Amino acid sequence: MIEDRILPALHARLSTALAPPSVPLVRFEADAVLVGELTEPRARRLAAFAEIFDVDARRVTFVPGCASIEARTSAMDRVARTLSAEGALSAWRDERYEVRARDGAPPAFLLERAAARYFGIRTRAVHVNGLVDTGAGAAMWIARRSPTKAIDPGMLDNLVGGGIAAGATVAQTLAKEAWEEAGIDAATVSSAKPAGTIHVRRLQRDGLQHETIHVHDLWLPRAFVPANQDGEAVEHRRVALAALPSLLVHDDGPEALTADASLVALDALLRLGVIDVDDPLHPWLAALCGQGR
Repeated sequence: MIEDRILPALHARLSTALAPPSVPLVRFEADAVLVGELTEPRARRLAAFAEIFDVDARRVTFVPGCASIEARTSAMDRVARTLSAEGALSAWRDERYEVRARDGAPPAFLLERAAARYFGIRTRAVHVNGLVDTGAGAAMWIARRSPTKAIDPGMLDNLVGGGIAAGATVAQTLAKEAWEEAGIDAATVSSAKPAGTIHVRRLQRDGLQHETIHVHDLWLPRAFVPANQDGEAVEHRRVALAALPSLLVHDDGPEALTADASLVALDALLRLGVIDVDDPLHPWLAALCGQGR
């Protein structure tokens, strides 16, 4: 039974943490199509790269000489390295994202992952709810991020989660991250079930996070114990689903899950019926996850 105070606190926390931007944003366009959004100070900074960008009060566009994917990728790499040297980006990853106007469109350019939020491009990620039937009710494995992670260091997280790099598919990323983050082999991860997508668009200190999360549920053997392979997770714990809402209300401190992971876990709690559909807050919590759209 979920305590009466928990769901209001959870809704308040995620409504604040995931609130859409409340300040004006400047369009970032390629071929007259929106590919990103920048805060006004960040857009003004780009005016110094006059050989790459045309900048006005409403939009940032590429100059005519940056018309090909190769030219734009090379130019954006130079810009990203300059911004990184200024301390304007998160830690450099040496991994690129494909920047597209929409799914299915050809990439307009590739961009270093560390610069994704600066330019407000839409990124894609895979997250996995690691679920277990314990015999005494369902539980979920969660992980603690390494304190050296570039984003949300030391916070709790979903068992598996990672960005989809340029050239990779959802399935490839799922298999790669499942092994690296939890030691889940290919045969086991093949039973993961897609559970839809969740969309996040919120301002952070390093820019706009605009991400589509491909959610999966993976029911794991009762005896399974995660084993991190790449040093990015430093702890795992198995939490009863009935106890998980009490964990999701924490906004900071050692018991706090990242906002992304909290949203993915909440989505699972709603779908699996842990949160009563008759609860007055159910439709509001479902709306946060995009359920019912």
